[in-house]
Amino acid sequence: MRRTCLRLLFGLIAFCEATVVAQEPYKFLTEIPIGGEGGWDILTIDSAASRLYLSHATKVVVVDLNKNAVAGEIADTPGVHGFVAVPELQRGFSSNGKEAKSSVVDLKTLKTVSKIDTGESPDALVYEPLRGEVYVFNHKGNSATVIDAKQTKVVATISLGGGPEFAVADVNAKRIYCNIEDKSEVAVIDTEKHEVIARWPVAPGTEPSGIALDAVHHRLFATCHNKMMAMLDTETGKIIVTVPIGAGVDGCAFDEATQLAFASCGEGATTIAKEETPDKLTVVQTLKTERGARTMALDPKTHRIYLPSAQFQPPPSPSPGASPGRPIIVPNTLKLLIYGPAESANH
Repeated sequence: MRRTCLRLLFGLIAFCEATVVAQEPYKFLTEIPIGGEGGWDILTIDSAASRLYLSHATKVVVVDLNKNAVAGEIADTPGVHGFVAVPELQRGFSSNGKEAKSSVVDLKTLKTVSKIDTGESPDALVYEPLRGEVYVFNHKGNSATVIDAKQTKVVATISLGGGPEFAVADVNAKRIYCNIEDKSEVAVIDTEKHEVIARWPVAPGTEPSGIALDAVHHRLFATCHNKMMAMLDTETGKIIVTVPIGAGVDGCAFDEATQLAFASCGEGATTIAKEETPDKLTVVQTLKTERGARTMALDPKTHRIYLPSAQFQPPPSPSPGASPGRPIIVPNTLKLLIYGPAESANH
């Protein structure tokens, strides 16, 4: 009898441990319909204001995160790729890819105040709060346009020697790290000198897109198109470790409070990895999302992640010898998928 009880006890313990291990940290919470026509790209969050900004064809959609509803839009941003808010100035900046300009926007009225010339095909943006500057990364221009956010004027143009993708500011180090996609490297920009001071290869990763920073532990995360997330040491520039991710990655985020790094992939999955120590990165979940959900934003206040997606139709049959085109987005199907810690589903 005693042996039977012990066996049952050990079996129960093993079951409980397995259940804990199997419990995935993130789950689907809800979705917000966006609608409209055309594609989308970068989304950013102003956590203090509980606002999300989603680039959508020729406008930026503004979402109220408290109400989970569209609150307005910023018009006249042709081919917009991204938008960044500067809360202390109640001002925001867009990257209008089709006109090589950045719109300066009043965050209270959502009206455009002025436009600033950038390089060719402005794409990602990042705000550096120490100097009060917005960096606009020009993908085809192979450069960064640096804008004084208060004076709304260009103060520098930095040659990057390749096509920039996402970037992140390291205020403590007075640096900005930017992925140079076609060179498979990270360009390190000195924010005081406005120049590139180092180039760090991401090999064995290739074509890095998304980027995120753990400033406390001096770790940088770069999501690469050969299905890999690389973690770099920002003091040495060396790769510490890599973990596998899905196909078609674009976005990346890091949650300092939970030590989780995210890689959103267009195949319909987001890889979630935990930085267990500054030298150990472990995949803890492959979160099923939806096809096309390749960009993302993290709200550090709620720990929720937001991913745009839509329904698609097959592309038209290509001409003989031509490459197949992109799938066509079905009008009025764009939406924001919201995922978060499992416990937040009950709140």
